Amino acid sequence: MNFGGNAAFEQAELRAEQEREAAIADASRTLRGPGTMQCEDCGGDIARERRLALPSATRCIVCQTMLERSRV
Repeated sequence: MNFGGNAAFEQAELRAEQEREAAIADASRTLRGPGTMQCEDCGGDIARERRLALPSATRCIVCQTMLERSRV
C-alpha cells in the first residue's frame, strides 16, 4: 500500500478547506458593504455615533486615525 499518497491527499484536502474558508470570509466582508458594524482592520465594533455620523465607515476611529497618520 502507498501510505504516502494518503498523507498527500489529506494535505491537499486540508489546503482546499482552508482556501474555501478564506474565500467565504472574503465574500462575507464584501457582502457587508459600506457602513458595517465591525472594523475591517481590528474586527472591533464601530461606535454607533461614528456609524450615524459616517454611515459608510468601515473602520473604528482608532484604526482610521492610525491609517490617516501613516499616510502623512
